[in-house]
Amino acid sequence: MTHGMRTDTYTNSLNGPRPWRDAATHYALLPLRVFLGVTFIYAGLNKLTDSAFFHATGAGSIGETLRSARGSAAVPALIDLALKSPVGFGYAIALGELAVGIGTLVGLFGRLAALGGALISLSLWLTVSWATTPYYYGNDLAYLMAWLPLVLAGAPHLSLDAAWRSRRRPTDAYR
Repeated sequence: MTHGMRTDTYTNSLNGPRPWRDAATHYALLPLRVFLGVTFIYAGLNKLTDSAFFHATGAGSIGETLRSARGSAAVPALIDLALKSPVGFGYAIALGELAVGIGTLVGLFGRLAALGGALISLSLWLTVSWATTPYYYGNDLAYLMAWLPLVLAGAPHLSLDAAWRSRRRPTDAYR
């Protein structure tokens, strides 16, 4: 009895060609990038266009929001630091959210933008939404966790980072 090598082209679903799975894997982080990018752009623009937000006192102001969150914050020192210049802090948060959102959406410095988003979400979780019970009702913790895959992977596809990387690769013309 002899054993030969199979020459047929049958492949099963476990190790055969899977173009749709490869494409899905390739672009798996894109919906997360779009969601977080658009959300942070919206949050930044919402703050920048709100006439009441950039005041130290008054209803809807950054100062009033900070003072009301101070008693329940995990790290009240962060709020005390922000209360030294609430209007400046409000602008920093709004412009930071805008920069993070744009960077994430277009994939420019993807890991850095994601790290910025994670730090904003972490600071909001430790201050504004810390007292939310049960903890999983607080959205800032969920945003923090959503940023982590983008911190690790960056924006590898359909991004300015990917376009820049592809232009920097050496060509085969001199080989």
